[in-house]
Amino acid sequence: MSATSLKIGPLPDTTPVKLTIAIDPDVNADLELYAQIYEETYKEKASVAALIPSMLEAFLASDSGFKKARKARGPHPNSSK
Repeated sequence: MSATSLKIGPLPDTTPVKLTIAIDPDVNADLELYAQIYEETYKEKASVAALIPSMLEAFLASDSGFKKARKARGPHPNSSK
């Protein structure tokens, strides 16, 4: 049997990782308000827990210092980016 050559390699692990955090009441209030504004804007209800992953991803993508430091370290072994 001959080896098959594919354009993509093995898929990265996409198993979600559950985190538990403690936040200040003011941050919690802001997150709840964000969820309310999100619902008003998009006419779709989304919990704070559902919004946080996208918020963190957007924050990390916009942090130029983090992007520079991450690039200097090379690719993460579990990353598809």
